[in-house]
Amino acid sequence: MPDLPRRTAITPTDIERVVARFYARTRVHPILRPIFAAHITDWPAHEAKIVRFWRGAILGDAGYEGSPMVAHRRAGNVRAEHFAVWLALFDTVLTELLEPEPAAQWSALAHRLGRGLRLGVDDSAREKGNPPRLG
Repeated sequence: MPDLPRRTAITPTDIERVVARFYARTRVHPILRPIFAAHITDWPAHEAKIVRFWRGAILGDAGYEGSPMVAHRRAGNVRAEHFAVWLALFDTVLTELLEPEPAAQWSALAHRLGRGLRLGVDDSAREKGNPPRLG
Protein backbone atom coordinates (compact mmCIF):
# COMPACT_ATOMS: atom_id res chain seq x y z
CA MET A 1 0.00 0.00 0.00
CA PRO A 2 1.35 3.43 -0.81
CA ASP A 3 2.04 5.77 2.08
CA LEU A 4 1.10 9.41 1.93
CA PRO A 5 4.15 11.36 0.89
CA ARG A 6 5.35 14.27 2.99
CA ARG A 7 3.94 16.59 0.33
CA THR A 8 0.62 15.55 -1.10
CA ALA A 9 -1.66 16.83 -3.81
CA ILE A 10 -4.58 16.65 -1.37
CA THR A 11 -5.67 20.13 -0.33
CA PRO A 12 -7.75 21.40 2.59
CA THR A 13 -10.54 22.06 0.09
CA ASP A 14 -10.34 18.45 -1.13
CA ILE A 15 -10.69 17.25 2.45
CA GLU A 16 -13.76 19.43 3.02
CA ARG A 17 -15.37 18.21 -0.22
CA VAL A 18 -14.70 14.53 0.52
CA VAL A 19 -15.99 14.77 4.08
CA ALA A 20 -19.14 16.65 2.98
CA ARG A 21 -19.98 14.17 0.21
CA PHE A 22 -19.18 11.15 2.36
CA TYR A 23 -21.49 12.27 5.16
CA ALA A 24 -24.22 13.26 2.70
CA ARG A 25 -24.12 9.66 1.46
CA THR A 26 -23.86 8.28 4.99
CA ARG A 27 -27.08 10.02 6.01
CA VAL A 28 -29.02 8.00 3.41
CA HIS A 29 -27.03 4.76 3.47
CA PRO A 30 -29.18 1.82 4.64
CA ILE A 31 -26.49 0.36 6.92
CA LEU A 32 -24.53 3.43 8.02
CA ARG A 33 -27.43 5.88 8.49
CA PRO A 34 -28.80 4.31 11.69
CA ILE A 35 -25.33 3.98 13.21
CA PHE A 36 -24.50 7.63 12.71
CA ALA A 37 -28.03 8.88 13.44
CA ALA A 38 -27.84 7.34 16.91
CA HIS A 39 -24.92 9.61 17.81
CA ILE A 40 -24.83 12.72 15.64
CA THR A 41 -27.31 15.51 16.15
CA ASP A 42 -25.15 18.37 14.86
CA TRP A 43 -23.89 17.31 11.43
CA PRO A 44 -21.99 20.55 10.65
CA ALA A 45 -20.05 20.27 13.94
CA HIS A 46 -19.32 16.59 13.33
CA GLU A 47 -18.14 17.22 9.78
CA ALA A 48 -15.91 20.09 10.95
CA LYS A 49 -14.36 17.78 13.54
CA ILE A 50 -13.70 15.09 10.93
CA VAL A 51 -12.22 17.68 8.55
CA ARG A 52 -9.81 18.63 11.37
CA PHE A 53 -9.00 14.94 11.86
CA TRP A 54 -8.16 14.37 8.19
CA ARG A 55 -6.25 17.66 7.93
CA GLY A 56 -4.11 16.45 10.83
CA ALA A 57 -3.66 12.95 9.43
CA ILE A 58 -2.89 14.06 5.87
CA LEU A 59 -1.47 17.57 6.10
CA GLY A 60 -0.06 17.55 9.64
CA ASP A 61 -2.33 20.41 10.72
CA ALA A 62 -3.10 20.82 14.40
CA GLY A 63 -6.64 21.23 15.64
CA TYR A 64 -8.19 17.79 16.02
CA GLU A 65 -8.91 16.76 19.56
CA GLY A 66 -10.33 13.38 20.40
CA SER A 67 -9.72 9.69 20.09
CA PRO A 68 -11.37 7.86 17.20
CA MET A 69 -10.73 4.54 18.96
CA VAL A 70 -12.49 5.62 22.14
CA ALA A 71 -15.40 7.12 20.20
CA HIS A 72 -15.95 4.00 18.11
CA ARG A 73 -15.59 1.62 21.04
CA ARG A 74 -17.99 3.62 23.22
CA ALA A 75 -20.62 4.03 20.52
CA GLY A 76 -22.12 0.65 21.31
CA ASN A 77 -23.67 0.12 17.88
CA VAL A 78 -20.48 0.04 15.80
CA ARG A 79 -19.47 -3.48 14.82
CA ALA A 80 -16.29 -4.73 13.19
CA GLU A 81 -18.16 -5.61 10.00
CA HIS A 82 -19.32 -1.99 9.56
CA PHE A 83 -15.81 -0.85 8.67
CA ALA A 84 -15.80 -2.64 5.30
CA VAL A 85 -19.05 -0.85 4.41
CA TRP A 86 -17.67 2.50 5.63
CA LEU A 87 -14.45 2.08 3.67
CA ALA A 88 -16.22 1.02 0.47
CA LEU A 89 -18.38 4.15 0.57
CA PHE A 90 -15.37 6.30 1.44
CA ASP A 91 -13.39 4.84 -1.47
CA THR A 92 -16.29 5.59 -3.83
CA VAL A 93 -16.30 9.22 -2.75
CA LEU A 94 -12.51 9.49 -3.04
CA THR A 95 -12.52 8.18 -6.61
CA GLU A 96 -15.37 10.52 -7.56
CA LEU A 97 -13.68 13.65 -6.25
CA LEU A 98 -9.92 13.15 -6.51
CA GLU A 99 -7.39 12.23 -9.14
CA PRO A 100 -6.33 8.56 -9.01
CA GLU A 101 -3.01 8.97 -7.14
CA PRO A 102 -4.22 11.15 -4.25
CA ALA A 103 -7.40 9.04 -4.02
CA ALA A 104 -5.27 5.88 -3.70
CA GLN A 105 -3.00 7.51 -1.12
CA TRP A 106 -5.89 8.69 1.03
CA SER A 107 -7.64 5.34 0.63
CA ALA A 108 -4.53 3.50 1.84
CA LEU A 109 -4.40 5.70 4.93
CA ALA A 110 -8.14 5.27 5.57
CA HIS A 111 -7.82 1.49 5.26
CA ARG A 112 -4.91 1.40 7.73
CA LEU A 113 -6.86 3.51 10.21
CA GLY A 114 -10.02 1.49 9.58
CA ARG A 115 -8.18 -1.77 10.20
CA GLY A 116 -6.98 -0.48 13.57
CA LEU A 117 -10.43 0.77 14.53
CA ARG A 118 -12.04 -2.49 13.42
CA LEU A 119 -9.64 -4.50 15.54
CA GLY A 120 -10.26 -2.21 18.52
CA VAL A 121 -14.04 -2.43 18.19
CA ASP A 122 -13.85 -6.18 17.72
CA ASP A 123 -11.61 -6.51 20.77
CA SER A 124 -13.96 -4.47 22.96
CA ALA A 125 -16.89 -6.69 21.93
CA ARG A 126 -15.24 -10.04 22.65
CA GLU A 127 -16.14 -11.97 25.73
CA LYS A 128 -13.68 -11.88 28.57
CA GLY A 129 -11.27 -14.80 28.41
CA ASN A 130 -11.58 -15.26 24.62
CA PRO A 131 -8.44 -14.50 22.62
CA PRO A 132 -8.51 -11.48 20.32
CA ARG A 133 -8.95 -11.93 16.58
CA LEU A 134 -5.78 -10.78 14.92
CA GLY A 135 -6.87 -10.76 11.29
